[in-house]
Formats: sequence, C-alpha cells, structure tokens
Amino acid sequence: MDDSPTTAETELSLLRARAEVLEAALQDTRHQATRRLIQAELKAEAWKNGMVDLDGLKLIETGDVSIDDNGDVTGAASVVTRLRRAKPWLFGTTSSSSHAGVPACVPTRQKLATEMNLDEWRSARAELLRRR
Repeated sequence: MDDSPTTAETELSLLRARAEVLEAALQDTRHQATRRLIQAELKAEAWKNGMVDLDGLKLIETGDVSIDDNGDVTGAASVVTRLRRAKPWLFGTTSSSSHAGVPACVPTRQKLATEMNLDEWRSARAELLRRR
C-alpha cells in the first residue's frame, strides 16, 4: 500500500494542528487566570484602603502588577496607593478617631442582691418567680 505514508503524514499534520490549537487555548487560559488573580488582589487592596466604589479599579493601569515565581501578586499595594493619591474622591474619608475594636470576651456578671436597692431587688425577685 503506497497510501500509508500519506495517511500517516496527514494524521501527523492533523495532530500538529490540534496541538497548536490546544497550546493557544492553554496560553489564553493562563492569561485569563493571571488577569483574574491580579484583579482579585487589586480589589482586596482597594477595599483595605477604603475605596468607595470598586468600579474605580477600571482606572488602574495594571502594568506594574505582576505575579512572582511563588504565585504571589506583587505591586498591587503600591498601585492602589498611587491611585489613592491621584484620585482621592474614589476613597472614603479617613477618620481621626480610633477604630473600635472587638469587645473583650468577658461574661456578664449578674448583680448580687446585696448590690441592689429595694426596687431593683423586688423587680428581680418578681422576674425569678415568673420564670418558675
């Protein structure tokens, strides 16, 4: 059969073409994943810096943001800081008052009868009797 080399060459060329299509699809997927990772990191940084409307991220030039060998995004904080300086109206106003923290986990202590005045004692006693 003289056709076998031609058939093998045809199959080889089809496999090469398919490999090229798959390589292009893989490259496109990697590019999209990188873009989404950078966008997520920029959103997190913008939120931490008090950005009012995250649509302002569309104004950011992402050329200075990159992903290092470990997969960490670098440069996002500096880009958001520059945006904050250039367009402060996109961010909430900073407050000079201190930020209220989480209250300490201390169980509430019931007031003892010896610490109550007569009216408080009577209402507490009535509440206890109602629960029975």
